[in-house]
Amino acid sequence: MCLERPALYQQSEVNFWNDKHISKQMLAAHLNPDFDGASRKLCFIDRSVKWIAETIPFSNHPRLLDIGCGPGLYAERFCKMGYTVTGLDFSRRSIEYAKDSADRQDLDITYIYQDYLKMNYSNMFDLATFIYCDYGALSTKNRAIILRKIYQTLKIGGKLVLDVFSMVKYNDFEEIKTWNVHEHGGFWSAEKYLSLKAQYKYPDNVTLEQTAVITNSGIREYCIWNCCFTLEILLKEASEAGFGKFEVFSDVTGKSYTENSPTIAVVLEKSS
Repeated sequence: MCLERPALYQQSEVNFWNDKHISKQMLAAHLNPDFDGASRKLCFIDRSVKWIAETIPFSNHPRLLDIGCGPGLYAERFCKMGYTVTGLDFSRRSIEYAKDSADRQDLDITYIYQDYLKMNYSNMFDLATFIYCDYGALSTKNRAIILRKIYQTLKIGGKLVLDVFSMVKYNDFEEIKTWNVHEHGGFWSAEKYLSLKAQYKYPDNVTLEQTAVITNSGIREYCIWNCCFTLEILLKEASEAGFGKFEVFSDVTGKSYTENSPTIAVVLEKSS
């Protein structure tokens, strides 16, 4: 039945990242400078890249891995700052756009279409970025996998910039159900459809945004999970992956940490 409360971290039946229609909508959302539902607004991205470059300069950390790079909004800016950049993403459309954009600007960026949970590098990079709270979209098991893989890919002294949603986000999240008719199609389908949406809270600070899309062709359901964190839980997971040193901020522009911030950002270091 549509919108039945699913088991924790139950996955969508369809990989919407590479759905022909939805991936096109996702790319448009990433590239919309006034919308921060897919990528952050460009002014924030500029401030973020500037802060990271000042805090972890390319002169000491030249090789950068941008995990979940999307269409290359961060990767291009990092490249222009002097880093040798590799971008990794599981959306083929976003990677193709990023490659074309880099070629047009004569930017030497390596883009790889791959599920980042399957990446396999060893002591290659000086700096990794995994931002816009993508980490919290993963299950507990997959978070452990990705942190171990990032740890493995970094050189000794290498750093990871990571951000997550805080408990402020979880506490503000409301359990609701809504529906809407999209006469001319929309984000989830090019044809007319009915969308049924539900938001659920789960234990351990997990939220779900679930959408059932009903068209003449059938019914599809999509699940977008997110885990919110206390600082203690985030650092515990980082420690279990091997990271020993850390710095804490409210966001990836370097704003001082406060408990009432909707996000938590950390700079983790591979010390051994």
